[in-house]
Amino acid sequence: ARQRLTGALFISQSLFSAAMIAAFTLTPILAAELGGSDTMAGVPNTLTLLGRAAAAYPIGWLFDKIGRRLGLSLGFALALAGAMLTVWSVLNASFIGFCAGAALMGMGRGGSDQARYVAAEVHSADRRAKVLGLIVFAGTIGAVGGPALVGPSTGRAEAWGYLGDTGPYLAAAGLYIVGLLTIFIFLRPDPRQISRELEVENLSELPAAPVRPLSQIFRQPTVLLAVAAMAIGQLVMALIMVITPLHMDHNNHGTAAVSFVIMAHTLGMFGLSGVTGWLIDRYGRIPLIVAGAAILVVSAILAPLSVAMVNLAVALFLLGLGWNFCFIAGSSLLAD
Repeated sequence: ARQRLTGALFISQSLFSAAMIAAFTLTPILAAELGGSDTMAGVPNTLTLLGRAAAAYPIGWLFDKIGRRLGLSLGFALALAGAMLTVWSVLNASFIGFCAGAALMGMGRGGSDQARYVAAEVHSADRRAKVLGLIVFAGTIGAVGGPALVGPSTGRAEAWGYLGDTGPYLAAAGLYIVGLLTIFIFLRPDPRQISRELEVENLSELPAAPVRPLSQIFRQPTVLLAVAAMAIGQLVMALIMVITPLHMDHNNHGTAAVSFVIMAHTLGMFGLSGVTGWLIDRYGRIPLIVAGAAILVVSAILAPLSVAMVNLAVALFLLGLGWNFCFIAGSSLLAD
């Protein structure tokens, strides 16, 4: 059952990652065009992050009420609705609709992100970091497939009589549908059931600990460190990642070059996740958080030194790798 559940989560996260990255590649450029100003370039991605944050707790609450399978399915459904609204907005030159679609996709991401904890809860503590790394590694498929979909999907959209810029969002919608079906059909038995059975087994060996309110949990220094590692890593990554496509566009880089740099970035985010999980189990959560922060510093210094594609690709790869260390080590520490 663990293998089947982990496999379904891995496949669905691969599809979700490819969809998000395909949609992201053109988002800053389209936001600047639809919003009429370069200052609008970061607005949709900010709303994506806000939607992601706003939906995380309610969907997490639903996970305990309706189960993990239906909760994750809801995340895919929200992202699908966002992708279709974005297609409509591009066709009708609606900046407000474009932003609303980005927010809905972010809400879907707020549910999808919890897949790593769903995987962790059905495995023992000594395998938790490895499994978390495996689920994050699923994003590698998105790292390669997402940017690679931009060109072909643009051409296909034009062949169907749509604006070429709608192509990546149509492709994203298709991937969300397949991911939704994967979760709904194959995530059985519900991981919540296995988690509760494991809890019963643990209670037979150890005395039951009292239930703690969130306010008490968030007074723990290790919990605060785990959240800070993920939040600050996300902040630094978003600051640099969001502006890079527009920065390259202004310096006469084409779509192929932008896609290559984003591919390098997402490979850094996800490609070494299996190794990261091993390093965390070998050297500990906190040393990997420190290493991730140091890599983010190097990336932030390197990124503005040159507009050459190679320099930006290296800087964005390191940006993704630093985020990866902070994200997986922070997630593992929080799960502990």
